[in-house]
Amino acid sequence: MKRIFVNPDRCTACKTCEIACAIEHSQAKSIFVSPSEMPHPMNRVFVEASDGHKIPIFCRHCDEAPCVAACISGAMFRDPQTEAVLCDTSRCIGCWTCVMVCPYGVVGRQLELGKAVKCDLCPERESPVCVASCPTKALLYEEVEGFSKNKRREFASAVAAGG
Repeated sequence: MKRIFVNPDRCTACKTCEIACAIEHSQAKSIFVSPSEMPHPMNRVFVEASDGHKIPIFCRHCDEAPCVAACISGAMFRDPQTEAVLCDTSRCIGCWTCVMVCPYGVVGRQLELGKAVKCDLCPERESPVCVASCPTKALLYEEVEGFSKNKRREFASAVAAGG
């Protein structure tokens, strides 16, 4: 299963990922046309800064997803093939329970439609648009096991080098 990972040391808070995400989830998919669309395009990734650190925050597609457990209409569900947590907007009743229980604060409210919105990992793309658009490569789209293995190798190399 592939997921988005963050290298926070590389994030410059340029917000390119936010803009690209909103455009990708718009009707026109155009930076020039999308801002005037109704409903307004919404990003599903958020760049936050705290104590001088910048980090993109997005849905973690939790194994025990609180949004899925709390959704009273069944709109929030786990895709059986990708294991991604998705929202079926045709079933969403706009109760915002998913928004209240998300530990990361990344389930958004499309107020114009009364629907919840969240990261869908851009299923029609090879890589989510936030990852593809990041100019510093702070975002990675990798298999969970591969990412963990690479982190262990980096740590071992740093320790071996005396760092």
